[in-house]
Amino acid sequence: MSRTRRRVVGSVAGALGLAAASGAVGLLRQQRSISRRAGEEVAFGSLRSHAVTVVADDGVPLHVEIDDVVDAKLLGSRAFARAASPDVTVVFVHGFCLELDCWHFQRAAYRNLVRTVFYDQRSHGRSGRSDREHSTIDQLGRDLRAVIDATTDGPVVLVGHSMGGMSIVALVEQYPDLVGGKVIGAGLISTTAGGLDVGRMLLPMLPARLGGPITSRAVRTLHRGHRAVDGVRRLGRTFATVATDRYAFGGEVPKGYVEFVDQMLSSTPFEVVADFFPHFATLDKFHTVEALGAIPTSIICGTHDRLTSIGHSRKLHERIPGSRLLECDGAGHMVTFERHDQVNAELDQLITAATTGARSR
Repeated sequence: MSRTRRRVVGSVAGALGLAAASGAVGLLRQQRSISRRAGEEVAFGSLRSHAVTVVADDGVPLHVEIDDVVDAKLLGSRAFARAASPDVTVVFVHGFCLELDCWHFQRAAYRNLVRTVFYDQRSHGRSGRSDREHSTIDQLGRDLRAVIDATTDGPVVLVGHSMGGMSIVALVEQYPDLVGGKVIGAGLISTTAGGLDVGRMLLPMLPARLGGPITSRAVRTLHRGHRAVDGVRRLGRTFATVATDRYAFGGEVPKGYVEFVDQMLSSTPFEVVADFFPHFATLDKFHTVEALGAIPTSIICGTHDRLTSIGHSRKLHERIPGSRLLECDGAGHMVTFERHDQVNAELDQLITAATTGARSR
């Protein structure tokens, strides 16, 4: 058994032990059942709730949806009621060229079990468009702070996928006092704090492969003709869907998964892609992540992630003391879809550890 595999198995075993100790075994079992039933039976994009607008510090309106708990005890979730603080909120932060609906399986699983907040990052989904100057990872960290301040009173667990994880790291860098105070737990999924192969990030979104050293120059050129690029993308839906299947998933998944992810990607204007793109190349925040060692932190990634490869998650795990690493064998970048049962089970343990003050090491 390799060192990495031992580390993963030990982490899962520790998590299960933590669940038993804290009375969360019932929650884990219930969550797995709910995630498979509700997530599969509810149409993608149909999970809606009360929407509010949070205005970022530069005036961009952010679309936010809040799922409040109606009455967890009436729903039979006594295990959760014992395991988690009633005022905790889990804030989900989506990735590049996606939107809040990408959390479909997590939203279905946690509805009426824990208070959750979902929002569309600037220039994505239903949120307002940002200018190029503010299309940065640091600005996304400030946006996250605005969402936290406007929608939560009690403690917060942050969960970010891909660019959403980078947003969390930017928040930690800018507001370190939040860690261990307002922010009591963090989940980093298919993400990194630097060292990206940025050419890979474009592959599901371009009408043709533009990789290697010409990528940045090509993006700058295509930015000027972004409307034409969007037209080619619409005409080339078959190619785009194949690219999404290959680069978003590690193995065979239901056709509906591919189509829904592809729909989100293709709905993001290429101008937005080009605005954010330079900041992925310069991202360098690994010096920041050690601070997350003060709170329970779960790191999740598929071993076949072609966009933010498993090496990034292993590096985060090494840099964050006491963190847990879940490697989903064979899964790709959209592990939140492809292995939603495993992801939700790990998030169960994260919420339990964060809200009880317990740690699994």
